[in-house]
Amino acid sequence: MENPKNCVISGGTNGVGLATAIRFAKQGGQVAICGRDQDRLNKAKSEIATFSSPDHIHTFVADLNCSAEARSFVEGAIAEMSQVDVFVNNASMAPCAPLDEMSDEAIESCINVNVKSVYYATRSIWEHMKSQGGGIIVNLSSTAAVDPFPGFSLYGATKAWIELFTTALANEGREHNIRCYAIRPGAVETAMLRGLFADFPAEQCVSPDDVAALIEVACGQGMVYSSGQTIKVSLQ
Repeated sequence: MENPKNCVISGGTNGVGLATAIRFAKQGGQVAICGRDQDRLNKAKSEIATFSSPDHIHTFVADLNCSAEARSFVEGAIAEMSQVDVFVNNASMAPCAPLDEMSDEAIESCINVNVKSVYYATRSIWEHMKSQGGGIIVNLSSTAAVDPFPGFSLYGATKAWIELFTTALANEGREHNIRCYAIRPGAVETAMLRGLFADFPAEQCVSPDDVAALIEVACGQGMVYSSGQTIKVSLQ
């Protein structure tokens, strides 16, 4: 990364979100993360602070599928950092069940987290990036967007939406110097993966930091002409 960048990350308390926060903190930028649990946010802040000044780490309790909370989170991050260079839509949930066994609650929760929260958060940061003359938005997709496991019909569909949304954002953001990318990982060694597939071979998984490294690459000058692309990272 050529220059330190201030980065806001949804769902930054573990996995890819936490690894991304650590990478940006190491580069000297400020980071802001959100989550629903204050204790987990405190733990994440302590871990990130190993690589950065605690004054450069900002945490917010927020449920981003609520429009008002998404806006409050983004406005709070802007107030703390003055400028947001990178916004990462990382928060995600992955219900896995056959179509005829998927509960109404699981359907609603998945759409809330994977679609509504992404839209609300992006809409909230968009005006700021336009006013400051540009920015970078990175959305986390999944291989399930193009090749879903059985039981991933809903999760895969929301991730396919993420990729289409990214293309639309890139087209809309071009005149405002806002670049947008989707990252499409395969299996990532996270608690969410193990909760779904306890026996999935570890040797077929990428690490959260592998994905975070690709997010960092997307934010570099080498990708300036590739806005709208989906970038894959997978061992399969």
